[in-house]
Amino acid sequence: MTKLQIGLILPDVLGTYGDDGNALVLCQRARMRGLEADIIPIKLGEPVPDSLDVYTLGGGEDVAQILAAEHLIADGGLTRAANAGRPIIAICAGLQVLGESFRASGRIIDGVGLIDATTASMAERAIGEVSSEPTRAGITAELTEPLTGFENHMGATILGPAAQPLGKLTRGQGNADTAATADLADASEQRTAEGAVQGSVIATYMHGPALARNPQLADLLLAKAQGIALADLEPLDIPAVSQLRTERFNASKPPRSQL
Repeated sequence: MTKLQIGLILPDVLGTYGDDGNALVLCQRARMRGLEADIIPIKLGEPVPDSLDVYTLGGGEDVAQILAAEHLIADGGLTRAANAGRPIIAICAGLQVLGESFRASGRIIDGVGLIDATTASMAERAIGEVSSEPTRAGITAELTEPLTGFENHMGATILGPAAQPLGKLTRGQGNADTAATADLADASEQRTAEGAVQGSVIATYMHGPALARNPQLADLLLAKAQGIALADLEPLDIPAVSQLRTERFNASKPPRSQL
């Protein structure tokens, strides 16, 4: 690989919550290992190249989600990239857009169909620290470290049989609430699910940005982008990142009165 190309997909409509930072994290962690890396922004109306090494999608509001879904379905580039096994990380609205369908602006919108998931609406907004233990499903089999982020959404996402959770909740709301899962045979599994994994796609409700707060997840994407094992990446010792993770996990602990 001569240069790592990191696709930043639709930052003009899926850039509400600072998730563009995930592309920056990937770029910097690659460069710190001596790799050349570039971020390739693809804006609304522009074709999505299907040959980039890794792709990132962020969060956005209802109208932005609809625009993103329509563009990605019509263009087809991201779908071709996923079919070719290119790693993709999708955050919040990005998760919903890559599903089979999602609810926005009072109607059901067709998603891109890269994740076997449907998203309706929660009774109350999920907002606050969220943490989970990785399920190590599919492409995430090499993950060993807990996952941490900040959720802020009203999407009740139900995973179908082709998708598996990224993490099992230890704190926070995660994908869906009690109301959305009440009539499901696998209700308990759905209520403890955070994010989704299917094929080369990793999706999550974690903001933060997610890859700044979860360096092992960032490195997994870099490894997959290069076609190597996570263990083969040169380790990076960045004390500030370790301190951030410690602070965030401490913030995720319940108050002492609840212990």
